[in-house]
Amino acid sequence: MYILLYIVVSIVVLILILSLIAPKTYNVFRTVEVAKSKPEVFQYLKSLKKMDEWSPWAKKDPNMEKRFTGTDGEVGCTSYWNGNKEVGEGEQEIKNIVNGERIESELRFLKPFKSTSDCYLQVDDANNGNTKVTWGFSGKHKFPMSIMMLFMSMDKAVGKDFEAGLASLKDNLEK
Repeated sequence: MYILLYIVVSIVVLILILSLIAPKTYNVFRTVEVAKSKPEVFQYLKSLKKMDEWSPWAKKDPNMEKRFTGTDGEVGCTSYWNGNKEVGEGEQEIKNIVNGERIESELRFLKPFKSTSDCYLQVDDANNGNTKVTWGFSGKHKFPMSIMMLFMSMDKAVGKDFEAGLASLKDNLEK
């Protein structure tokens, strides 16, 4: 009986220690330089509908269900998606626009698991009239997901998708 009690207490203590040292937040971003003017790039990026033209997830499920509410490119516009197991179900809502510089959105994932992240697209002047685009997202890990992040990397999980999306964005804008 005491052995079982020691095992249970040890497991509880281990979980508590892991939850204390586990990462509580994440911040993933990637950057690309586009040979277009900053106003052109910003105008394109404001559109949630146009995001499907370069999003890596739209390519993973071209038949996903999509719905838009609000005025595209304005605060409050929301894109809802429901797709295969690679893209899941969720919505993205534009929360803030710093005209000519930054679009901030909230990503609400519904399936395969519920979570909320902050997403942004930042445009900055680069050399020779080019534009630097930074795409990123951040959020908080909740228990028990925080413990899982000791063994996984959010950057490795979505970083390659961000790189693919930005490469596609660059191709689309530079055509």
